[in-house]
Amino acid sequence: MTGQTDRSLIFLEFNEVNFDFVRAYAREGRLPALAGLLNSYGFAVTESEQTYEELEPWIQWVTAHTGKSLAEHGVFRLGDIVNHDLPQVWECLEQRGLRVGAVSPMNAKNRLREPAFFLPDPWTATGIHASPVLTRMHEAIAQAVNENAQSRISLRSLANLLRGFLAYASPANWATYVRYASTAIRHPWRKAMFLDLLLADVFVRETARTGPHFATLFLNAAAHIQHHYLFCSSVYQGTIRNPEWYVRPDEDPVFEVYSLYDRIVAAVQRRFPKARLMIGTGLHQNPHSKLTFYWRLKNHGEFLRKLGVEFDTVAPRMSRDFLVSCRSAEQARSAEQQLLAARADDGAPLFEVDNRGTDLFVMFVYARDIAAEAGFRIGDQRLLGLRADVAFVALKNGEHHGLGYLIDTGRRSDPDAKPIALASIPALVFDSLLNGHNPFGTPPYKNA
Repeated sequence: MTGQTDRSLIFLEFNEVNFDFVRAYAREGRLPALAGLLNSYGFAVTESEQTYEELEPWIQWVTAHTGKSLAEHGVFRLGDIVNHDLPQVWECLEQRGLRVGAVSPMNAKNRLREPAFFLPDPWTATGIHASPVLTRMHEAIAQAVNENAQSRISLRSLANLLRGFLAYASPANWATYVRYASTAIRHPWRKAMFLDLLLADVFVRETARTGPHFATLFLNAAAHIQHHYLFCSSVYQGTIRNPEWYVRPDEDPVFEVYSLYDRIVAAVQRRFPKARLMIGTGLHQNPHSKLTFYWRLKNHGEFLRKLGVEFDTVAPRMSRDFLVSCRSAEQARSAEQQLLAARADDGAPLFEVDNRGTDLFVMFVYARDIAAEAGFRIGDQRLLGLRADVAFVALKNGEHHGLGYLIDTGRRSDPDAKPIALASIPALVFDSLLNGHNPFGTPPYKNA
């Protein structure tokens, strides 16, 4: 293959991890692998969009994969990457003769001809390059993730998840898997950690088996846990506390997931000691200013019919979001009006709607507690049973901040230096693997 290089690069995408918290834990003598990297290489601060509504991981990771800002790539919603043909870092490297692989990259489209492996995220309808067992396991993970609020998984998905687990889970982690699974009812955040550990085991095994020059792993449990448990962190300095019915005051889910990521970093370093390692976060989260409830519809189609909304199909997305597809723009406008007219008994709206013509991207935005007797109104009509129609997801603890972080074992970075653009990451990756023309422009620093 022309352009082949002896170098290899592993990029761990630890979505939204807060390095201030990581460093605080490290100062207490915890997180040894991450602490070692920070001590040896420092980190760079990355920056992206400035408007809060544009600070979403499915926007920022498209930027990190394409080298384009939101204004340039135009991908605003999770899963929308499939409607674009944007050059991403993987296929640009493949075109130069390098072998690439990816596990669960957020909002990424599989445009590769012959990847080492490509397992998309659970929310993006794009091609899979994997073994039949791994493909079926991915389908099970997608079902589990999208039904997470209801703690529901089909028997078929459970069987496929078990087959994939037996094929890919590292025996060294079996005791941890058992602990996560056996305690997930009382500690629901461990379901996300179970899946992240399994994805990491898949990544390590596939990377070792196929030997790609560039391989990426995206993990989302920390982002999920921070959103819902950041106030529980022992290094959180604020005054807001989660209620005891939600989580015990002596528990720290944030440290638990950071400790898992520390373990994954150590495993990657042991298995691939010669690989250059980058760790990026895209964004980070700061503590939220108040307690906010997250709710998710239990049955999206049934609820839309209850509202009298006409539609073709409905597909759940992350957390509170879902996509409504209609047969025509006129039907979509009518559906939008019905959804926007739905208001809780206190007058607060239930939904926000983004009308894309024949598709509606909808978010359930009611953020207060919902009593058992609560109803809602559409115009003069009052409907009952709102609490029965929704599943409690969590209390919001963390909120997005546009600054992210990047560790690079190819050079030492100064966290106090001027931030680099998140859009420069593809140029850094390309520059670290290939000398010569860089399709993503000039990197903020030359390869060390």
